[in-house]
Amino acid sequence: MGTLVLSIAAGGLAGAVTADQQPAASIDLPQAAAPPAAAQGSITAAAASVLPGVVSVRAGRATGSGFAIDQEGHVVTNAHVVEGAADVSLVLSNGRTVDANVIGSDTDNDLAVLRVSPSDAEGLRALTLGRSAQLRVGDPVLAVGSPLGLEGTVTAGIVSAVNRQARFGNDGTRQSAIQTDAAINPGNSGGPLVNSAGQVVGVNTAIATLGTSRSGNIGIGFAIPVDRMTSIVENMLD
Repeated sequence: MGTLVLSIAAGGLAGAVTADQQPAASIDLPQAAAPPAAAQGSITAAAASVLPGVVSVRAGRATGSGFAIDQEGHVVTNAHVVEGAADVSLVLSNGRTVDANVIGSDTDNDLAVLRVSPSDAEGLRALTLGRSAQLRVGDPVLAVGSPLGLEGTVTAGIVSAVNRQARFGNDGTRQSAIQTDAAINPGNSGGPLVNSAGQVVGVNTAIATLGTSRSGNIGIGFAIPVDRMTSIVENMLD
């Protein structure tokens, strides 16, 4: 340890002597200019277009996510997020907290529709619904929501599989789902899975675990395909 200290001191002294003899040249580290605005179709642009339509759902002691589907104040989430809750509120992207009513629920498919009043829906942007039938393995996707209560969180990944059979919903039957490695954690339930164009292609609903007490993301998440969601939600709204 003594040798190390001495070597450092000697190095400092040598540097000082050299500096006295020949002034060091000015150093100018190059820095790149600010990048251009996000291009249409980029992950950045997709996230920016989606975030204003995503909400954090609070239902009793449960928390989850949801997203607006029209300008009438309708919001989609998972049925398990709001099941049995007497009071439901939403935290919008602008930080406002508003009350919501559950107007429909399909526990077998784990989908629910909420509604806020038109005045409360101000600033809530309806998201564009895509087509899950057009998804291909390897397509980039984003999961948007409030994992662990962290509102407005965006994670990126790819479509790992389509038509993956997974068990969710009250009856526990196997259903076709989108598998993704985009990080999904508790609190993401009910939030949108979107493609690179910012279109909703699924509803995040479940994650695979290793059967331990730790239920965090391990890179295997599942989303309800938007094609099925659309059919179910339309029946709720009829």
